[in-house]
Amino acid sequence: MAASKSSGLASLGKLTELKQRLLFVIGALIVFRLGSFIPVPGVNPEAMARLISNSGGLIDMFNMFSGGALLQLSVFAIGIMPYITASIIVQLLTVVIPRFEELRKEGQAGQAKMTQYTRYLTVALALLQATGIVALAANGNLLQGQANCDAQNIIRDQSILGLAIIVIVFANLVMTLVFWGTSAGIRISG
Repeated sequence: MAASKSSGLASLGKLTELKQRLLFVIGALIVFRLGSFIPVPGVNPEAMARLISNSGGLIDMFNMFSGGALLQLSVFAIGIMPYITASIIVQLLTVVIPRFEELRKEGQAGQAKMTQYTRYLTVALALLQATGIVALAANGNLLQGQANCDAQNIIRDQSILGLAIIVIVFANLVMTLVFWGTSAGIRISG
């Protein structure tokens, strides 16, 4: 009788761990969805509506990967695209650069170093993409009146970059805690 109670409590402990993981994923998805509706300060809503109505296939593809945040020019506009791109680039570089091939073969320590390189490249790509989005918005008259000055564009750029890094951290947490190796939860939330 006592053995069955202890095994029942052990399975209850596993159930609460599963609940905690699911609640974390739900919380991360809620934060991501809310952030995808917060526009970058100074965006002209009429100009954005015109852009959305005239958008083409390439913009729709980027918008899909950002969960709809790109066409709203939200603070989460670039989503996890820099991380996906950096991961692909680092994987391709293992064929080209012998040092990366050696790291891949080193096991856990080499994989940790490759992950570190992927994260550095992610930040660089996120900065490049955030700068590009703000520059395109400024050149496309998507920003309102006085809001189109260099200092404010730098602030917009840095806010998109910082929040992109937060999204990537959430995606990494979801990968390690819940999905064990895939960022599908953040990608499919849009």
